[in-house]
Amino acid sequence: MNTPPHPIPPMPSAVGLTHLKVYDTRTPDGLIGGSPHVHFVCTEMYIIVGGRGAVQTLSPSGFHETPLEPGMALWFTPGTIHRLINGDGLLEIQIVMQNAGLPEAGDFVLTFPEAILNDADAYFDAASLSPRGEVYTSSQAAAVRRRDLAVEGFTELRQRYDAEGAVALERFYTAALRLIQPKLDTWRGVWQRGPLAATTRTGEQLAALAAGDTTHLHEGSLCMLPPPGDNRRLGVCGTLGVYLPEGALRT
Repeated sequence: MNTPPHPIPPMPSAVGLTHLKVYDTRTPDGLIGGSPHVHFVCTEMYIIVGGRGAVQTLSPSGFHETPLEPGMALWFTPGTIHRLINGDGLLEIQIVMQNAGLPEAGDFVLTFPEAILNDADAYFDAASLSPRGEVYTSSQAAAVRRRDLAVEGFTELRQRYDAEGAVALERFYTAALRLIQPKLDTWRGVWQRGPLAATTRTGEQLAALAAGDTTHLHEGSLCMLPPPGDNRRLGVCGTLGVYLPEGALRT
């Protein structure tokens, strides 16, 4: 009699994982890199695996540029507007994303100019998202267009921040919030099925161990993901090597 397989677990804390090759074309301000954007409920981590460059950030603490080199690990919390600069044209990053990879599934707003941010139809047309609202687009031209628009808006936002301080950021956050509010119920479902379920499971395991129950230890397994294939997707900051769903292969 065949025993049905155990449910395949998510990655630790139900994080998401993707491999990024940052765009190597120039933006309107002469720099090489990706699209400035912000996340609302997710902390995102960069592990630099190749090349050199920088990440520009804008938050209530001001504008900063942080150099990037192989071996570095850094992360930023919700509300931090960030932009990758591909210094040597070879910048590659392993990205770890909170909340089951929610940033790749819609938790972001690009820093388009205010006139576009304040018009939902214009924003989503320029953002050129997949039909499910994911970051991916099938058109190189659309990827470049939205990147350049985001850089244009980021430059304007930095200028407004220099003149107005936190008021400029609050105006951007408010406009961006209107764009993502219709998605919040979907995001809540992702959170409930992923990180919340993983945390709840830890509580159950602690209670079981306290009671002397080791049942869940007999369900231990090794899971693996193969390297992303050559069929990369056009993302916000560069081309993305997308991993198969967590635990798609198990040994």
